[in-house]
Amino acid sequence: MFGTTWCGDCKRAKKFFGEHRIAYEWTDIDGDLEGQRIVVAANGGKRIIPTIFFEDGTILAEPSNVELARQLGLKTAPDCEFYDAVVVGGGPAGLTAALYLARDGFDVLVADRGGLGGQAGITEQLDNFPGFPEGIGGGEFADRLVAQCRRFGVELLSAAEVAGFDRDGAYLTIRFSDDHKVTASALLLAPGSTYRRLGVPGEQDFIGAGVHFCATCEGAFYRDREVLVIGGGNSAVEEGVFLTRYASKVTILVRGDRLTASAVAVEKATTNSKIAIRYQSEVTAFNGGNGFTGVTLADGSEITGAAAFVFIGLDPNTQFLRDVVDLRPDGTIATSETLQTSSAGVFAAGDARFGSTKQLVSAAGEGATAALMIRSFLEKR
Repeated sequence: MFGTTWCGDCKRAKKFFGEHRIAYEWTDIDGDLEGQRIVVAANGGKRIIPTIFFEDGTILAEPSNVELARQLGLKTAPDCEFYDAVVVGGGPAGLTAALYLARDGFDVLVADRGGLGGQAGITEQLDNFPGFPEGIGGGEFADRLVAQCRRFGVELLSAAEVAGFDRDGAYLTIRFSDDHKVTASALLLAPGSTYRRLGVPGEQDFIGAGVHFCATCEGAFYRDREVLVIGGGNSAVEEGVFLTRYASKVTILVRGDRLTASAVAVEKATTNSKIAIRYQSEVTAFNGGNGFTGVTLADGSEITGAAAFVFIGLDPNTQFLRDVVDLRPDGTIATSETLQTSSAGVFAAGDARFGSTKQLVSAAGEGATAALMIRSFLEKR
């Protein structure tokens, strides 16, 4: 992929490849005359970025996520007009629910706006899921769960964004952003969450160009360089440890006076010679001119780094549900004890549901519970 650090479409394409766990080579053409020549030659004399070359000889210039998905052979459109149940979100909660429903003989469609596997799929190592004493890579875990769903006939869509749903009598019409529509008897909302942003000056300017939210997606681009990690929980500490595979030094900036990660994660970080931990270090700005150079702290001091990886919590992906189902003030989905939302036949599970524990094993458990509740609902129709 040829592009620049300031190009918004380049950032989007890089994120797409990261979510789908697809390896790629990156060339920043700013100041790279040979890279500029290649881009111009590929686009008939025009400088269009990103320009992406694929192994089969295909060249895509400024492609949409749907175009990328099609080129990679990913399924983006539904096969049928009606399903017993549609699941919005392809993370552990959504995929587990789909698996249980499909095993019971229901026709199930899963649609995810990104890559199947959710946050688990882009986590380097999962050490807290029962049955894996040595842990398991997040990508491998996601691939296994996807394969299990396919075994039972679940239809899976990637890069397929649900825009909303409408009620049509006893049924639900689910609308996709590309104008596709399907009808279902039941709907499970498991849209997951997105890493929260700090919201301080400079952050928006450098997202994808020095400020990142996925170590497994971007870590390899900072080989032998010093990087920063912002946060003190499990994600920050675990991803910080992962970054030591590439970075020469990782400095974890913790706003409070201690790490809140698990004891296992803390031990990994504190015994790693490549990791330094700074407490009482609240980031108030991201710095840089033509490129990212570091951060400013609340005490006025500055810390330099080639990149900053932000892990300060999660925000639910529920913007498309406003005025459709009841949401809590924090944006999470309100549900009853049966995991049903304020709309009949519409259920919720996983990180985006109010009261969820934001843990992988509980997300899978909620998915299984939601499947049982949906089965009961469908059997009474």
